[in-house]
Amino acid sequence: MEDVITEMPPPSRFFLEDLNNFAPPPTTIPSPFLVFSPPISNKPLHPSLLIFALSSPSLNFLHHLPSKVLIGTLVLPEIPFSGNSIEPSLGDKSCNIYSLDNAGKTIIIVSVQYAVAAERTHAVAKTLIGEHIIPERVLIMDSIQSRNFRGKLPPDETFALKLETSMERKLTADVPEESKLLRSVCYFPSGSVVDGLAAALLSRCELKKLKGTLSVSWPEFGGSVTSLVRSLLLKDVLPGLELSIKSDGEDEYMRSGVFDSDMYT
Repeated sequence: MEDVITEMPPPSRFFLEDLNNFAPPPTTIPSPFLVFSPPISNKPLHPSLLIFALSSPSLNFLHHLPSKVLIGTLVLPEIPFSGNSIEPSLGDKSCNIYSLDNAGKTIIIVSVQYAVAAERTHAVAKTLIGEHIIPERVLIMDSIQSRNFRGKLPPDETFALKLETSMERKLTADVPEESKLLRSVCYFPSGSVVDGLAAALLSRCELKKLKGTLSVSWPEFGGSVTSLVRSLLLKDVLPGLELSIKSDGEDEYMRSGVFDSDMYT
C-alpha cells in the first residue's frame, strides 16, 4: 500500500509559468519624486541642516515659524491631493519642503503630514536624502510608539530620547565643542526599537555617512510635549527664532498639542 504522506505528489496539469495566468498582475506604483518651485538646477541642495518633522509636536512648531519659505513638495503618487487647502495647513495630507535662514546658514525643513506605508519608506528616504538634497547634518523628529518601547511608558511624564548615526557619535567624541545638537537629550534605551519612516531616514543617513540624529518624544500629543519639543528646538537647533502666534483655529490645538489627523489614528 502506498504511503500517502511520503509519496511524491503527482505532477501538476499546468506548467509553472502557466500558474501565474490566474493571478492578477502586480500593480506598480510610481516612485516618489520632488517638485520644486521655482525649479532648481540639476545641482543638489546643500543645507547645513535638514529637519524632518514627523511627530505632531514638531509639525505644530515648525508650521508656525514665520520666516520659513515654501520651496517644494514631495509627491507620493498613492496619496491624493483632494481635500488639501491652497495655503499650507496642518490639516493637509502633504509633505511640504521649506527653506529657513538661521544665523547665515540654510536649513531645510520637511513636514511629513501623512503616513507612509512600510514598503515605501526606503524609497521616500532615498528621494529626500542624498540625491536632490545633500545635507551636512540631519535631524528627525518623531514620537515614541508604545508598541516598540521596552518597558512601561508613564502616562504622566514627558520626555525625549535620541538615536544617532556613527558619524554623529564620532563627532561627539572627537570634537565635543561642535556637537550641540540635542546635547541634553538622553539616548534611546537598548531593547527598544524605532520603525517606519523615521527608521528609514536614519538608516539612509548611516548609509550615506551623514551626521544624523533621531529624536523621539513622549507622549504623542499634549501641551506638555509640545512645549518640550519647542524648547529643545529653540535651545539646541534654532536658537534666536520666535514662534508666530496667530488667532486662528490652528493655533488653538497648537497650544494644546492636539493634531487632529488620521495620520496618528
